[in-house]
Amino acid sequence: MVNAGDTVYIRGGNYKIRPEQISKVESSLFACISYLDKSGTEGNTIKYWAYPGETPIFDFSDIKPANQRVVGIWMKGSFIHLKGLELTGIQVTITSHTESYCIYSRGNNNIFEQISMHDNVGTGLRHYKGGNNLFLNCDSYRNHDNVSEDKLGSNNDGFGCHPDPGSTGNIFRGCRAWFNSDDGFDIIRADEAVVFENCWAFFNGYTTSFSNLGDGNGFKAGGYAYDTADKIPSPVPRNTLKFCVAVKNKANGFDSNHHLAGNDWFNNSAYQNAINYNMLNRESPESDNINANGYDHVLKNNLSYMARGEETTYIDTTLNTVENNSFSSSMTITNGDFVSLDENLLTSPRNPDGSLPDIDFMKPAPGSKLIDAGIDIGFEYLGSAPDLGAFEFDNTTDVEIGENIFPKEINLFQNYPNPFNPVTNIEYQVPYSANVEITVYNSIGQKINTLLDEIKNEGTYKVQFDGNNLTSGVYFYKLRVNDNSTIKQMLLLK
Repeated sequence: MVNAGDTVYIRGGNYKIRPEQISKVESSLFACISYLDKSGTEGNTIKYWAYPGETPIFDFSDIKPANQRVVGIWMKGSFIHLKGLELTGIQVTITSHTESYCIYSRGNNNIFEQISMHDNVGTGLRHYKGGNNLFLNCDSYRNHDNVSEDKLGSNNDGFGCHPDPGSTGNIFRGCRAWFNSDDGFDIIRADEAVVFENCWAFFNGYTTSFSNLGDGNGFKAGGYAYDTADKIPSPVPRNTLKFCVAVKNKANGFDSNHHLAGNDWFNNSAYQNAINYNMLNRESPESDNINANGYDHVLKNNLSYMARGEETTYIDTTLNTVENNSFSSSMTITNGDFVSLDENLLTSPRNPDGSLPDIDFMKPAPGSKLIDAGIDIGFEYLGSAPDLGAFEFDNTTDVEIGENIFPKEINLFQNYPNPFNPVTNIEYQVPYSANVEITVYNSIGQKINTLLDEIKNEGTYKVQFDGNNLTSGVYFYKLRVNDNSTIKQMLLLK
């Protein structure tokens, strides 16, 4: 019944899905519970959202059709926005090579926001074909196929993304994947580039008691190991991973996976993976040598610490651009360089707006050798130069005067109303006289408008944002006070 521009609110509660609720069997194989083939339009998306303040939980554990793959949500349409759903219990009945999915995505210009997919006998989210999709602040964890093939779950990833030629613009931002039986994030054979920003992958390839399961890579960034030349895209896509974290995955933290081109690796942090950074490439599309040194990679400001095996492998500095990484310098890192190395912090609850939790794990401690050890590559930073790794040391909150220490708080509050159409208010607080800048960006990081750029005295202020000329969707606003900045997101509905 929905039309472009409509919003469907889903009330909180535990929805136990029944076998008769299968909507459609696609291609005589995929048993789809929700089949979303109706599209919105640009500026008039169709929204399926959790009712504000509530969590709808969809339990698919009773859906066990013989000889069929189970799909919780088949996303065929475009300009659709899913938000705030929890999906669990996806089953597998086929014992040969197979795969079931919480979400099987094939559309364009869709947003998947604050989706939690856990304890499934299938992959969390697998995307094929389409472009310009945003995967925002989603979690996928404890997914393990213990039914098919070797029962180790060698197909069960947290997230997979494999766009077709021409389907550019797919972005993962603020997503987490842990204890998935295969990989955290897998983009093998992607025909177009994929971007990962501020994503975390940890404990993949293991059970919760750390018994071995599937491959166990944190980020599998590409790869065409055995494909014939006619099946390899031209040009081979160049993927980007920035400000991401890979911790204690069974195999590689960051893996180039026999790629046939270079990737960009900026300000990532790797800790206690078997290999923290593996830049293994294939020699060429015509070559059978699938284990060649990586080439054309750009690695800058990355941090590697305490790999269980090797910090890096297949990195020939003559074939790649390798600058200001912990593994390409003479520095000796110790535990004291970090505020915390408590891995349990990685599963902390998300912030109320869905963003990643603010934790101390792998953050540089005061006086750390990681502080200001990076090179300016165009991202904002505090201090005289970027720090190494995914997190910046912030010393702007404490100002020492004589014998007294004042925590000087800078606050950026959630906009209200949110969602809004077309005007909303942004409130902020500055504890001292400073230059204040507020800038609005779209979901792919393009600057939309600078709302404020002036000196403000200590106090609480409010600025109004008018989105009348914008399409509906996710936007971000950034407060910058001198060298300190913070970001929040807002939703424009029309």
